[in-house]
Amino acid sequence: MPSPVSADRPATQPPGPGSVEALIRQARRLKGDVDAVRRDTRSDGTDPEERWQRALYDLALHQLDDLDTHLAQLRDGPAPAPAGPAEAPLLRPAPVTASRGSLLSRVGSAEWNLLTDEATWSGELYQILGLDPARPAPTLDELPALVLEEDRPKLTAMVTDCLIDARPIDGEFRIVRPDTSVRTVHMMGEPVLGPDGGTTSMWAVLRDVSELRREQRTVRETRDSLHRHRRQKQTEHRIAAALQEAVLPPWRGSLRLPRQGPQTLDLAAHRLPAAAGTPIGADWYDALELSDGRTLLGVGGVAGHGVAVTSGLAMLLGAVRGMAMAGTEPGELLTLLNQLIDATVQPALGSAVCCRYQPETRTLTWAQAGHPAPLLYRDGTGGALDAPDGTLLGTSAGAVYGQSAVTLRPGDLLLLHTDALLPGHSRTAAVERLLALAPRFRAARTARDCVRTVVEEFGGAGREDDACVLVAKVVG
Repeated sequence: MPSPVSADRPATQPPGPGSVEALIRQARRLKGDVDAVRRDTRSDGTDPEERWQRALYDLALHQLDDLDTHLAQLRDGPAPAPAGPAEAPLLRPAPVTASRGSLLSRVGSAEWNLLTDEATWSGELYQILGLDPARPAPTLDELPALVLEEDRPKLTAMVTDCLIDARPIDGEFRIVRPDTSVRTVHMMGEPVLGPDGGTTSMWAVLRDVSELRREQRTVRETRDSLHRHRRQKQTEHRIAAALQEAVLPPWRGSLRLPRQGPQTLDLAAHRLPAAAGTPIGADWYDALELSDGRTLLGVGGVAGHGVAVTSGLAMLLGAVRGMAMAGTEPGELLTLLNQLIDATVQPALGSAVCCRYQPETRTLTWAQAGHPAPLLYRDGTGGALDAPDGTLLGTSAGAVYGQSAVTLRPGDLLLLHTDALLPGHSRTAAVERLLALAPRFRAARTARDCVRTVVEEFGGAGREDDACVLVAKVVG
């Protein structure tokens, strides 16, 4: 152990056993609390934030283990020094050990007598450096040979400052053991001054902090991974939002179609976004005036979130518009769309309603692929249209989709919506709440007023996915 007189100040008196015992109890209680929280953190290794949290908990627990061990040694005092020859100028310090599994793992001590050029090491220090304790302890001149070559200047500077300028030693370096393994050692020490003020010896405590540094490196790497993951998610969210904004028609206000004749439909639509921080989904709506004077109306959704799904949505809407412009009927359109989805590199599941409105006869022809049927409001009441056959898109390559037709009247209101309109509830519950809005829809003057009513009713927080609603009011 170090001399009772080091540098220019007397040694600090050790605390009483009662105060140390209290610190031990506090450390163990804290360790139990941290361990309890750590056990509640379940991680399968896929979430960067959970990996980072787990690494921090592990690091904290290992450090508390070390604190517990060292406080216990402080309470119990040094082990009895072994008997040695009477003429020995120094006693070999007692080894200081740490608990099994400790990050610090081993703590050793040493003293180098500058007058006799003798070195005294604890047995634990021999273990840290991987040396044979039967051999003489290396002198200060021999110590750098054990250190990794690029770290030797650091050790030399610390020892020189200590011996010449009486500066305390506090630094780390890496040592190469005889088995070629590399360990990181933290060294703390001070010069011991003689009666004439000259330096007579240097003592040091060396700790193997290899595992501690490894745990800290794990924490740092998982933190960096978490930051990269978050930046990637933010970038993907911005790209997906931009794609969605570019693909969907404008929703602020009524949808305006380039009418070739008198207005036949008053249209309005809105996308209800998911809660902040939720990945962008792929629900969609569309309204397109076709070359023959008919109008395409549609809503739907593709399973999943993020850039890949949103880019797939762009492909899907392009296909829908192209086939509709070519005169494809709704049932055949969904049949072909299902085949297209099945043939893509990354097939996905989706649902959709596709309608085509003929203004001269006020006929609505429509088909559905596993999607809620359009709701028809007439004379203050509402109901769902009878759905033709149709399965989810992407479930069967050979699926064939039927279609139905209904004749509308002036003043009728048609409402199309996606599944996520009412989060946490069944599709039936959302339809019931929409049908209950029939009196308010009847009092509304425009399709835009009806959409505003839906947003007031369903636009609350907590939505996990986007939702879309499209309203078409028969004008004439």
